[in-house]
Amino acid sequence: MSLEELQVAVTAAGIAWRGAFHPTSDDHVPPLANKCPAATVVLLGFTGEMGWNTFAAAPEARDGNSDPLDRWSRRVIGGLAHALGGTAFYPFAGPPWISFQRWAQRAEPLHHSPLGVLIHPRWGLWHSYRGALAFAERFDFAPLPPQASPCESCAAKPCLSACPASAFSPVAQQRLDTAKCGDHLAQGASGECRDHGCLARRACPVGAEFIYSAAQAAFHMNSFRRHLLSRNE
Repeated sequence: MSLEELQVAVTAAGIAWRGAFHPTSDDHVPPLANKCPAATVVLLGFTGEMGWNTFAAAPEARDGNSDPLDRWSRRVIGGLAHALGGTAFYPFAGPPWISFQRWAQRAEPLHHSPLGVLIHPRWGLWHSYRGALAFAERFDFAPLPPQASPCESCAAKPCLSACPASAFSPVAQQRLDTAKCGDHLAQGASGECRDHGCLARRACPVGAEFIYSAAQAAFHMNSFRRHLLSRNE
């Protein structure tokens, strides 16, 4: 199997190809299902609405059971692993937790944004990771070229001033004040963030054409709100 054939299989499954890397010991990639070390890791996820539309049409999205996106991710990525002879790993399966942010930065030209979310030069903040496929085979591909963060040339940084809850500030970059954010979302006036997605995130000009649809944004915001509530229980 070639890397191109692997990409075709991933695209046919309706999930976005998110780059690949050759792991080192510093990446802490677990052994494969056959106990062999991984030689290539491929990341999969969403870019804009790519991947989301497949999930939204899937039975997991409509069956009313808990964790629909995680269950869909396991089915789709686990199915690819079985069909392609790889081992599946997930960012939500832990502890122990896998450092998907490190893996992502090894696979694509990503940087930490002032909001703490990894920013992509094309997709902006409108992307995510749902899992990875690891292979014993070392696929050939060009090394990731260095690329400056798009935030370095953004003097205004509208993302930091757009948050109605002031949950981000220039003096506390790359950290979300979850208490302020949660209090805001609990109020009746929070509809703009709750229904259409984080205002701070939407203020970023990078990749604005890939902004999530209302349904996609509301799904992720509702998941975030449930996560905040579970932390306070």
